[in-house]
Amino acid sequence: MYLLVDTAIVGHLGTPQLAALGIATVILTTTFTLFNFLAYGTTAQVARLHGAGDSAAAARFAAQSLWLASAIGIALALASVALAQPAVALFGGTGETAHYAIQYLRIAALGLPSALIALAGQGYLRGTADLKTPLKIVIAANVLNVVLELLFVYGFDWGMRGSAAGTAIAQTTMGAAFAILLLRAPADRRRPDRRAISRLARIGGHLFVRTAALTGAFAVASAVLARVGTASLGAHQIAFQLWSFLALVLDAIAIAAQVVVGRALGAGRSQEAKTAATRMIWWAVALGTVLGAIMLALGSVLPQAFTDDPAVVERARAVWWLFALMQPAAGAVFALDGILIGAGDSRFLMWSMLACAFGVFVPIALLSLVLDWGIVGVWAGIVALISARLVLTLTRFVRGRWVIPDSPGDRL
Repeated sequence: MYLLVDTAIVGHLGTPQLAALGIATVILTTTFTLFNFLAYGTTAQVARLHGAGDSAAAARFAAQSLWLASAIGIALALASVALAQPAVALFGGTGETAHYAIQYLRIAALGLPSALIALAGQGYLRGTADLKTPLKIVIAANVLNVVLELLFVYGFDWGMRGSAAGTAIAQTTMGAAFAILLLRAPADRRRPDRRAISRLARIGGHLFVRTAALTGAFAVASAVLARVGTASLGAHQIAFQLWSFLALVLDAIAIAAQVVVGRALGAGRSQEAKTAATRMIWWAVALGTVLGAIMLALGSVLPQAFTDDPAVVERARAVWWLFALMQPAAGAVFALDGILIGAGDSRFLMWSMLACAFGVFVPIALLSLVLDWGIVGVWAGIVALISARLVLTLTRFVRGRWVIPDSPGDRL
């Protein structure tokens, strides 16, 4: 939502600003999502520990997530500020677009430590089946973000700097709220625990590579379209941010799958995990169908909410049908991801994503540049990526090798 609001506000400042935001947000999103194991890995482990009746170990795990998130976040913020210029150049930014992208990146990066702490906090609370508290915090932070962005960008006339500052401040507020909750978790000790951090790092390593493969593939898409033209890059920014937003809506079911499957397997109830997982896949497909239909119906008007440039609107409409029609398959894929993460099957997710991203998507994206398929070719590659992931994860699910109940020796 932060970046979707940024896109809507910055898109009306001008096409160079929108294209710059496209580059900067790809860098930030790539940096941020590489470490989403702080949420997903924490959720899965805490859910299994709660399912096994070991609340104290779950709380200790929360403390370790906070330590790890803080260290990684500070390092990423420093690196993003220091390396903003070469990073923007790597993604094809030049001239005015590069100037705005660097400006946005260096300011918005200050919110990265808090954003990662928020991931750890959400992971812990989700694992304990408390989804109301994270919802309240995230809604409050997003409302604050909208107010600050409108004030800074239009009230103070700060332009790109105002948009980035609003996002950084809102994320810092959100991170502080989650840090307080993590410190309040009823742990008997909170000092760094080598065993707990090692477990999170092992699971996190698999999920890190999985996420790196996916975000790397999308980074290739942005780099390709930066070389196709500003209008195509701007259109991709609109479509991709909406796709990411819908992915997070669909991910609600995937997160439920992490919690339900993790708790069931932690308690040794394998059949319950299978039954619940099957039901959630169908719910995800149904939700994806509804979202796809809504997006398809809004294809003629929604792009104009983000930009006044006719060329950008035309390019967005060219790929809109691909973006909308892939939603049911995307829903199933995200649900299957959540099921397998909750079951601790992170190694399979890593290898399957590497195969799909670099064996399917990247070749299509590069051919789109060589053969002049443009943005339509890139988005056809995204559809192929989702389709390949669906085949692999569904096959894994049907074979049932992911069903591994917990045992006392697995507990912290």
